[in-house]
Amino acid sequence: MRTNIKLLAGFLGAVAMTSAHAAVSPEEAAKLGHELTPFGAIKAGNAEGTIPAWDNGVKVPASYDGGSKRPNPFAGEASTLTINKANVAQYADKLTEGTKALIAKYGDEGFEVQVYPTHRSFAGPDWFYKNSIANATTVTLEKDGLKLGDLKAGVPFPIAQSAEEIMWNHLVRWEGTHFEAQYQAVYADKKGNQVLASAASISNEYPLFNPEKDYGSKFSNFLMLRVDYTAPARRAGEKILVLDPTDFSDGKGRRAWQYLAGQRRVRRAPSIAFDTPNAGTAGISTYDDAFVFNGSLERYDWKIIGKKEMYVAYNSYDLVYYSPVKETIGKRFVNPSVNRHELHRVWVVEANLKEGQRHLYAKRTFYVDEDSWAVLASDEYDGRGSLWRIGMAFQAPLYEVPSGLTLTYGHYDLLSGTYAMSGLAADHKGVTTSKKQRSAKFWTSQGLGRSGLR
Repeated sequence: MRTNIKLLAGFLGAVAMTSAHAAVSPEEAAKLGHELTPFGAIKAGNAEGTIPAWDNGVKVPASYDGGSKRPNPFAGEASTLTINKANVAQYADKLTEGTKALIAKYGDEGFEVQVYPTHRSFAGPDWFYKNSIANATTVTLEKDGLKLGDLKAGVPFPIAQSAEEIMWNHLVRWEGTHFEAQYQAVYADKKGNQVLASAASISNEYPLFNPEKDYGSKFSNFLMLRVDYTAPARRAGEKILVLDPTDFSDGKGRRAWQYLAGQRRVRRAPSIAFDTPNAGTAGISTYDDAFVFNGSLERYDWKIIGKKEMYVAYNSYDLVYYSPVKETIGKRFVNPSVNRHELHRVWVVEANLKEGQRHLYAKRTFYVDEDSWAVLASDEYDGRGSLWRIGMAFQAPLYEVPSGLTLTYGHYDLLSGTYAMSGLAADHKGVTTSKKQRSAKFWTSQGLGRSGLR
């Protein structure tokens, strides 16, 4: 297996040197739905049998009543492996640099990785599969990787040939047509105290996957995100609106607005991007750390390191929906008993800051799930080359849609000894997909202002 991985890494290195702009040939695309899944993952399991073959995702549990909190379909399973400070060297090749750093720093305090059987639970509707297969031979990457051309409502690059294509697959990942949730963002300070960073309602809508809906705008967005803060008191009533396009090269890029309750006014908010500290996580992460990565690729040079089998957080239903925040957020790290890890194949992508560009992170490594194309973990390095922050996403697929979901994510700061978790829905109503979509006016700066008036 090690030889196969080395060969694959070498092949990917050669591919990364080719043009990032061309779609694949019909012969290559014909693999989709056969040896590859319709969205581009390897359909077969691994030789050891520790990663199963993809079999159309997880089935909806009989106990699911259609509500906003989804039962864990694997609740009866027991951990099959515990990785801690005593045996970390044995499994080092399957751990992110960030995970190894956390074991080194907090292993004596109980940080460990609980590994469970692997389940390839991501799935999508048939039309999503059909469009993803069609995209393989038609979608182009233009303007130095900042624009998508000829995109249908599916995975843009199911047979990705460059790091930029992989990251676009993450940005445009399938998480349904829309969802809404109530959540908390909580951080542990230097003394290990739990502090509420923010509580909010979030609305996500994906115009790319809503082709019949009239949004009243010619601006080509793939993402519309709105956050209405309800706590703490100093932020209650504040709102932000973010619209991300399929073309970041036109000088407009992300459009964002902010409603400030104290001023009762809406203002443009170009700073809600890149390395601006995210107030929603008390500044422990940046705005482009949200969902481990979001926004334009423009500040970095990107390259594929390879594809590997790694232990990553996955099928995190208990953490997302059921573990109370007071039990989830430990003094130094997330409670290992609710932090389920599984062995999955991930794309390893490296980003290095371009000369002349500015960002807090000089280098970043992302670990991208081969099935959902969601970034599941990240290592963030400072200007001295030291590992600084560690990002983790806690995926819990929406099996009734079906789709992925990475609402919940967190970041550790190795230098300050603090960490923050966002998207914690257990103490709230959960995640709703059945609610009627918002009107087009809801997704405008005027709508943001009207909803804020009291």
